[in-house]
Amino acid sequence: MPWKPPAADDPFQQLVRAQAAARPAGLGKRFAARLVDNLVLGAAVGAVAVPLATQALDHIDQKITAAKQTGETVTVWLLDSTTGALLGALLAAFLLLGFLLEALPTAKWGRTLGKKLFGLDVRDIESQDAPTLGAALRRWLVYGVLGLLVIGVVNVLWCLIDRPWRQCWHDKAARTFVAG
Repeated sequence: MPWKPPAADDPFQQLVRAQAAARPAGLGKRFAARLVDNLVLGAAVGAVAVPLATQALDHIDQKITAAKQTGETVTVWLLDSTTGALLGALLAAFLLLGFLLEALPTAKWGRTLGKKLFGLDVRDIESQDAPTLGAALRRWLVYGVLGLLVIGVVNVLWCLIDRPWRQCWHDKAARTFVAG
């Protein structure tokens, strides 16, 4: 029986063509997807933050009341072991929820909820597959930590001048790009 070329609808050939056709996503779609992802993460972290903030404010209020009752001039430190522990718990919640909502879906499916809604996915720059868990975690940590340090604005704006892949710093750290 003579050899015949594979059918045009061969799923393996379709996958190869789709990977080869990957182009960096448009900035508008990326911004919209990031906005959705930030809203989801912000709501989840906010649900944890409200009880922690209430607890911290009650603690500070008790310290101020106790200082007023002494009748002397007393320095009341807002950051002490209790408020520091609550702040640490909030930071841990931010990192854990970021891992669950950003890094894990990026490694498993190559996309987060926002990217899925806008038809985008994160790809390894060399293999064009979804990034490994290590790369997705590195990508999230660079984005999250820079965002907490307010340098995140420069990180996100970097993709405006980066060529050819329109990578932000968190993409460069993980060797990924956003395809769309």
